[in-house]
Formats: sequence, structure tokens, C-alpha cells
Amino acid sequence: MTIRLASDLQTDSVVDGTGIRTVIWTQGCGHDCPGCQNPTTHDFQGGEEVEVDDVIDAIKELEAQTGVTFSGGDPFYQPEACAKIARSVHKQKMDVWCYTGFTYEELLVMSKKNTAIMDFLKEIDILVDGRFVIAKHSYNLKFRGSSNQRIIDVKASLKENKVVIAMVDDVESSSNYGRYGKKGLYI
Repeated sequence: MTIRLASDLQTDSVVDGTGIRTVIWTQGCGHDCPGCQNPTTHDFQGGEEVEVDDVIDAIKELEAQTGVTFSGGDPFYQPEACAKIARSVHKQKMDVWCYTGFTYEELLVMSKKNTAIMDFLKEIDILVDGRFVIAKHSYNLKFRGSSNQRIIDVKASLKENKVVIAMVDDVESSSNYGRYGKKGLYI
């Protein structure tokens, strides 16, 4: 199985979710949001196709990372590959964040026709959803570009059958171990 990436893995990010993160920049996006910060990731034929197992192996070699963030592009255009990587990330006791231009509700509808979307969604701890809207842009927003975007606790949302907003303002980013580590819940 392969995945199309826009670039190499980016390590040590502190702006793409809580803690110290590795970012996977997926290639391909159909949203075409005016003002997007990553327009070079839109072309579905751009970037480079790599083996998913190579990405997993590279993540296993990382040190001092508390989580992995999927961004792009839009990772939900490659849900099977992203789900496989996310499962491996969880086995390594790291959490998973994902940025998407789709809303959570759109993903639920889409998952009825493409079960890989739900498989990936179930592997995500925090989802930042919604298209970037330049008129709602603010540098004062934490972990998102525009105020319409939501930071969603996916596990709680799936369990409660409604959107549950994550409380990321209370996060100790320097000591985040996600849901699976010694620090317990981080939202």
C-alpha cells in the first residue's frame, strides 16, 4: 500500500497539535480554500508516492515525539493508508490529530459509501474540521486557522453520537502523553 505525501515527515512541531509532534503532510486536496497556507499540496498528482510501511518504520525510529498529526492536502482523500499509519502510531503510545477541510458530519455521511473513512476516523483522537475561511481567520486561534473550524474529540463524539469539542486550552503541551500514556486524558 502506498500514500502520496507532499514532503518528508516534519518532526518536532509544536503548532500542529499538543505536545511535540511529527506531521505527515498528505498530497491532494479538492477544497481549494482561498488563502490556504498549503496550496502546493492540492495537486493530486504532486508530491511523492511512498510505501506506507516505510512511513511507519520512520515513525518508529523517532524520539521525543508525543503524537502524529495528519495534515496536507486533506488526509481523508487517502483514508486507507492514513488509517494504517494511525493504528501503528497508537501502538507506539502516541496520539493522533488530523486536519481536514471536511466537517465531522460530512465525514460521517461519506463513511457510509467508503468504510475506510470510518476506519480512519476511529483512529483519530483529535480532529480539526472544516474548510479554512479567510474572512474568519485569526492569529489568536489555537491550533486552527479560522473560527469556523472545530477541535473535536473524536472518540467521545463517536461514543455520544454528537460532536464533542475538545478542551485543548487546559493542555500541558510539554507533558502531553495523550490518552494512552501516564498522564491520562489530555482534553
